[in-house]
Amino acid sequence: MVHRFTLTTPLYYVNDKPHIGSVYTTLAADAIARWHRLQGDQVCLITGCDEHGLKIQRSAIAAGVPTRDYVDRMAGHFAALWQRIGISHDRFVRTSTPQHQRLVHGFYERVRNNGHIRLGQQRGWYCVACEEFKDGDAGDSETPRCAIHDRPLEWRDEENLFFCLSHFQESIARLVARESFIGPASRRREVQRFVEAGLRDFSISRVDLPWGIPVPHQPGHTFYVWFDALLGYITALPGSDGPQDLTTALASGWPAQLHLIGKDILRFHAVYWPAMLLAAELPLPEQVFGHGFLTREGRKMGKTLGNTLDPEALFAKVGVEPVRWYLLRDIQFGEDGDIQQKRFLDLVNNDLANTIGNLVNRTVSMSRRWFADAVPPQGGQDAPPHPLAATAAAATAQVGQCFAQQDLQGAAMATLALAETINGYLSEQAPWRAIKDSSRKEAVGAVLYGVLEATRLVGVCLQPLVPEFSNRLLAQLGCAPLDSRHGLSPGAWEQLVGWGGLPHRQPLPEASPLLTRLELDGDL
Repeated sequence: MVHRFTLTTPLYYVNDKPHIGSVYTTLAADAIARWHRLQGDQVCLITGCDEHGLKIQRSAIAAGVPTRDYVDRMAGHFAALWQRIGISHDRFVRTSTPQHQRLVHGFYERVRNNGHIRLGQQRGWYCVACEEFKDGDAGDSETPRCAIHDRPLEWRDEENLFFCLSHFQESIARLVARESFIGPASRRREVQRFVEAGLRDFSISRVDLPWGIPVPHQPGHTFYVWFDALLGYITALPGSDGPQDLTTALASGWPAQLHLIGKDILRFHAVYWPAMLLAAELPLPEQVFGHGFLTREGRKMGKTLGNTLDPEALFAKVGVEPVRWYLLRDIQFGEDGDIQQKRFLDLVNNDLANTIGNLVNRTVSMSRRWFADAVPPQGGQDAPPHPLAATAAAATAQVGQCFAQQDLQGAAMATLALAETINGYLSEQAPWRAIKDSSRKEAVGAVLYGVLEATRLVGVCLQPLVPEFSNRLLAQLGCAPLDSRHGLSPGAWEQLVGWGGLPHRQPLPEASPLLTRLELDGDL
């Protein structure tokens, strides 16, 4: 039976071009999606853009272009970058489309008819950058500032529609107490504290804001960005025009198994969004995972500090696979991470070029030289199991377990540890010395077969993390590339990591470097 797995990145706000944080989230989601496809799961990876709100309208005015032209341009930047770096998304949603507006209207009517919408007055300090009222966070200053963006807050006193979040106090309290719902565990407690303080109804509309979805039967009101944007996850579900009726969501990929987001928007996804779904009588996502923030050389990144990382320039300078490996291997997913140039170079060169690249190069070269440019035989029929077989089985099992738990760093480290073990075994067996004794050629062949086969498993495990590098490795072994953009048959992972998948006498192409060592002239 095919298992369905729907996961989402945030829908990125298009007030500016993609930044390294949005790249990090999307790379992580891509790796998880690729692993599930190798499992044989029917995967739907959803990403896209959140395109409404005052911040976007003001950004367009500052750029001197119509808002529609502005969001088209910015959404194009995201779509082009994801294509450039090989993100394997299945759906790219934009919240300014007519089908999204129709779905928002249908959802709103459903929630309103169920008695969870009221009209009220919203007074308080508002952060345009956060698109959020900062009640209780503004302090006593006459000119309070947002603690996140360090910008002045704006006073609001207007009629708004409210979603009755308070109706769901007990349901949400039970939900966020569930161990599996919020990851990592360190984030769950902060959400529980927020819920324990008492859920208050929140505003879902703004007045006199033309760039937004109009609220039915409420002249002058447009939907507040969060009530609108979160529904993009449902609009994006498979179908030629997005689900026009909410009931079709159940048949086209809802509920999502995983929302991957930054920790700054955890409350909206773990509290507001489930309550909205409960109000519409729709199923809830299985897990919300909030990852940490990225800093650079120990300092917060910002334009004022002049230390931001332009993703497009970064990929052009060092390539896609080194960035993927560094971000997914060095940062514990779920925690904050610091990008350090020296460590970036050290890890990419040591892990990919040296530990794995040199292993492949020298083993392929020896096998070609001594066994007619082909994979050597495994050994006699009565030969015992290869010493690397059990080690490789344990490593691939650990890799699979790590991927299933969103532990991308753990998957990378387990794969790297296997490569290091293979290198150690090769050095210990020293086939370059043993081959000098012609009577030991069969034993040398068995040693090299085991090294090549275990290295094939390294390539398989690397596929979700660094797919292009993985396929270059597999090509060096004469194997067909893995396509982790498309689902395989159920149980495919177990078959891929089963020992003995490398055929005897399979031709081996001439060895070539898998990755040229990186040398940087200047900063990243």
